[in-house]
Amino acid sequence: MSILSGGQTDFFGLDVGTGGIRVVQLRGRSVFHYGQAQLAGPISVSEAKADRDKLTAAISQLVQQVGISTKNVVANVPSGKVFSTVLDMDKMSPEALAGAIKAQADSLIPTPLAKSKVDWAVIGDSPKDPRKAEVLLSSVSNEFVETRLDTLEAAGLNVIAFEPDSMAVIRSVVPADAIAPQLVLDMGANDTDLVIAMSGAPRLSRAIPVGANTLVRAAVQNLNIQPDQAHQFIFKFGVSKDKLEGQIYNAIINTVEVLMNEIDKSIKFFAERYPNAKMDRIIVSGAIAVLPNLPLYIANRFGLNVEIGNAWRNINVPAERQNELLSVSNIFSVAAGLAEREQ
Repeated sequence: MSILSGGQTDFFGLDVGTGGIRVVQLRGRSVFHYGQAQLAGPISVSEAKADRDKLTAAISQLVQQVGISTKNVVANVPSGKVFSTVLDMDKMSPEALAGAIKAQADSLIPTPLAKSKVDWAVIGDSPKDPRKAEVLLSSVSNEFVETRLDTLEAAGLNVIAFEPDSMAVIRSVVPADAIAPQLVLDMGANDTDLVIAMSGAPRLSRAIPVGANTLVRAAVQNLNIQPDQAHQFIFKFGVSKDKLEGQIYNAIINTVEVLMNEIDKSIKFFAERYPNAKMDRIIVSGAIAVLPNLPLYIANRFGLNVEIGNAWRNINVPAERQNELLSVSNIFSVAAGLAEREQ
């Protein structure tokens, strides 16, 4: 599901996150160019012109350094900026359905229809009534799209599509032939995207306000240490009770449990709507994937198989580049998914 679409076939994926930017360009189904750059401060979410100029410069510099060979780009829309919901609609022609959705959209989306970009897609039969269709509806404010479009065009890029993080991440880390439900957790700096996908489409998408920085703040507050030291300890010891006498575990476990409770709510909500669909696995990517013992903690908590997300799962990876690419596979899920998008 996209906000814009230009029908181009030569493009790259651009993931603009709070802590950094990442790009991936494919040639065929193989990685052609990729790279990342850290951002100094929250300039990607700032509305100040000076920060937007810094973001433009950072994107332009990364594209040049990596050697991206096209100006066409598919860019992400952070999940926190997207409203998504699943509707049960009467089955009808695409034209009639578009009219029906437009008539209802204003009462469904959080921003006024006149100030929003809205897209939708039929994703199957309704699990509640087979006579109805299940429709995925997404919206994002015009203000965000126009501001980000200005930033990317100032970097000399031609934006052919905007796509939510949730769509991109399931395209990259969920097996292409998966039919059973898969829950994906993708942790960024400030939020964790939770997406439950089934048959290639997101059935539930949420942005949970717990990220790597949230864990760092918890450690800083509870252990009275500096942020750099807190970050180092968290990603060295994770949720291990037997390391440093359990000090790191005790400092962050309440914050971790906030995330666990939200996962639990989402699984229960999904099970209520789709009682005949059995959750297959949980896939973790982003910062959460390398937090020691956390995947095991999640597996024990929910009794499900948990695996580390591989951004290149559905892409051809030459043998000579496997070690190189697998070492960063957990942080390129969104950028790779954008690059895999079919135009």
